[in-house]
Amino acid sequence: MRLIKLVPADTNFDFTGKRVAAFSLSVAMIILSLLFFTVRGLNFGIDFQGGIMIDVKFEQAPDIPSLRTHLDGLDLGEVEIQEFGEPENILIRVQRQEGDEKAQLAAITAVKEALGDGPDYRRTEFVGPKVGSELIESAVWAICLSLLAIMIYIWFRFEWQFGVGAVVALMHDVATTIGLFAILQLEFNLSTIAAILTIAGYSINDTVVVYDRVRENLRKYRKMPLPDLLNKSINQTLARTTMTSMTTLLALLALYFFGGEVIHDFVFAMIWGVFVGTYSSIFVAAPLLIKLNLRRDFGEGPTAPAGEETPA
Repeated sequence: MRLIKLVPADTNFDFTGKRVAAFSLSVAMIILSLLFFTVRGLNFGIDFQGGIMIDVKFEQAPDIPSLRTHLDGLDLGEVEIQEFGEPENILIRVQRQEGDEKAQLAAITAVKEALGDGPDYRRTEFVGPKVGSELIESAVWAICLSLLAIMIYIWFRFEWQFGVGAVVALMHDVATTIGLFAILQLEFNLSTIAAILTIAGYSINDTVVVYDRVRENLRKYRKMPLPDLLNKSINQTLARTTMTSMTTLLALLALYFFGGEVIHDFVFAMIWGVFVGTYSSIFVAAPLLIKLNLRRDFGEGPTAPAGEETPA
């Protein structure tokens, strides 16, 4: 039985030779993301804007798509519906209405009239804009602290150049993901923050694999030019990177098409994250080591000529 290989074993693509074009593309994407973020802003969801939350229990599990269509017809703006625990328990979120408390109460009354007297309304809450601003601040802190922790971890495990390269690649992934949401005006909520942090974890995993092979090859090929050594390292890990990305994408595509509307934006962000995370690990994180003047004195032992391994 022959094994199917997505990447041939003798792949020798010149990744570092394309670094100028890759860096230019990355800078263009970041500038575009910042431009749309500044001009159009993000389409904040109920979590950040504030809104109405109604916890409803039906006698039987309702038809959620039909229920969503029914509530969308009330012209209350953004309405989110999701199962909450058991299938009979439904959590309905309605965006904050323009006006004072009377406007919010009117929206709650409209939803209850649309659902009828059958359901049990167990909880009705109004999330104010103050809570939303606190959530935005917490989300920013979560992203910044996670990037800092990753840089410290990579710094201690490798060298400072690796730490800086990893964080630059992660900031690239985070900035372009936020920019994508600003460009497409997709809803930006707590699920999106979870997706961004997950993307950071996925991207750093790919980056660490490449960096680990770079460090190993730095000890083996002491006189090989750094661009050639980085190319060799990336090509050696390319099969693993490609296979991981493909299997992850298959799972995400299944979730996107069959997982329901509630997780669409989350999965969409993850699909983008797989692409941009793989790209940044190969074309940003590794070639940056050339710009950061990575030192070559890893380990001890005799120096091997370019292309030859150091004897054990």
